[in-house]
Amino acid sequence: MKVMKFGGTSVGSPERMKNVAKLISGQGCNLVVLSAMSGTTNSLLQISAKLDAGDKAGAKQQADELEKKYESVAKELLSKDESLIKAGEIIASIFGEIREVIDGGSDSLSEKKIVSKGELLSTNLVTLYVNETGVKCVLLPALEFMRTDVNNEPDMAYIEQGIKAQIAMHPEAELFITQGFICRDINGLIHNLERGGSDYTASILGAVLDADVVEIWTDIDGMHNNDPRFVEGTSPVHHLQFEEAAELAYFGAKILHPTCILPAKERGVPVKLLNTMDPEAPGTTIDRDMQGPAIKAVAAKDNITAIKIKSSRMLLAYGFLKKVFEVFEKYKTPIDMITTSEVGVSVTIDNETSLADIERELQQFGDVKIDRDMVIICVVGDLEWRNRGFEAKAIDALAQIPVRMISYGGSNYNISFLIEGKNKVEALQSLSKHLF
Repeated sequence: MKVMKFGGTSVGSPERMKNVAKLISGQGCNLVVLSAMSGTTNSLLQISAKLDAGDKAGAKQQADELEKKYESVAKELLSKDESLIKAGEIIASIFGEIREVIDGGSDSLSEKKIVSKGELLSTNLVTLYVNETGVKCVLLPALEFMRTDVNNEPDMAYIEQGIKAQIAMHPEAELFITQGFICRDINGLIHNLERGGSDYTASILGAVLDADVVEIWTDIDGMHNNDPRFVEGTSPVHHLQFEEAAELAYFGAKILHPTCILPAKERGVPVKLLNTMDPEAPGTTIDRDMQGPAIKAVAAKDNITAIKIKSSRMLLAYGFLKKVFEVFEKYKTPIDMITTSEVGVSVTIDNETSLADIERELQQFGDVKIDRDMVIICVVGDLEWRNRGFEAKAIDALAQIPVRMISYGGSNYNISFLIEGKNKVEALQSLSKHLF
C-alpha cells in the first residue's frame, strides 16, 4: 500500500480535483490524504477571527459566501444527480455546523472546529467524484482514528489500531481517502497536528501501515538544490537521506515541514516528493540510504537574531553554558546555532517574543550584543568530517560575504553560516555557482 498526500493547490479547483482522481485511480488499493482546497483554510480562519471579534453577522456572511463557492464547485465537479444531491446535503450539513459554532460564540475550541471543515469538504467532494468514475472509493473519517496523546504528540498505537480497523471494515474498497491535518486530542476534542499539517498525517499513516512509500504531491518537482525564487537554474535533488531532508526543511526549504518525515524515518518508510503538474518527473526520494559524499542543496532561514554573551568569567569555568541555556529554556525559546570561545558564546534564535527578558537575564553573565535581521545559510549533504574538502568549498563560495558565525560538526549533514539579511541573495547565488 502507498500513502499519497495532495496539498491544497492540488485540489484547488474542480479541474485539479479531476486531475488528482486520475493520479490516484488504477494504482492499487492505496490511502490518499487530502488537504483543504487552497484558500479555504484562510477563509475559515477569517470567519473565526470575525467570531472572536464579536462580529457574528460578518462571520455568517462570509460562511454564506464560502458555501456558495462550494455549491458551485460541486456543480462543476460532479455530473450524476445522485452525487449532486449527496454533495448538496454534505455541504449544507457542514456549513450548518459552522453556523452552530458561530451562534455559540467564541471559545477556546471555536477556531479548531471551524477550520477542520476545510478538509471535510475537500475529501467528501473528491470521494464522490472518484466513485462517479467507477472506482470503489471509501472515505475514512480521520477524526475516528487520528489522535494526539497527553504530550500533544501523535498517539501512534491508537492511530495504528484505528486506521487498520477502519480499513478492515471495507474489504470491497479499491481506494481510500482521508483528511489531513485534523485530529482529536487526548480528551476527544477537535484538534489538529499543527506542525506539518497534512504532510505529517501522511507520514504518520505511512509509518503505522508500514507503507511501501509515502508520496507527497505538490506543485513543484521535488526539493530543489537552491531557492528558485532567488537563484536561476536550480534543479531537483533526486535523492536525500532522511537527515539531509530534515536539515533542509528546518533551514528554509518550504516544500517540507521539518518534523513531518520523522514517523516515516523511524519506520524506514521512503518518502517521495512529486509534482501533480508533471507526474512523470522523478521528484525527490527520501530514505535511509546515503549515496556517497556530496553536497546536495542549499537553503536559507530568514528573520534570525544573533545573541553574543562575552564574559571573562567563562574562562576555564564550568556551568557557564548551563546557566546561559537555562535562560532560553525559561522563556521557551529554541536555539538554532551556537558557537563558543574561551570568553564568549554566540547563539541564534528565530523568535524574538521574549528577547527583552532574555537579554536582561543574560546581562548578569557579561556583555550582551544583539544582531537582528540575520539569515542562516545552510549547506546540506554528506559532510562527515572525513570527507575532505566540502566545507572548504562552501567557505570559499562566501569569500566576499561577511560571515557572523559558522556552525560545523554538530551534524554530519550540515554546515551553517550566519550572514546579514541584505547579503542573502548574493550568498545563495554564489553557493550555487561554486557548488553546483
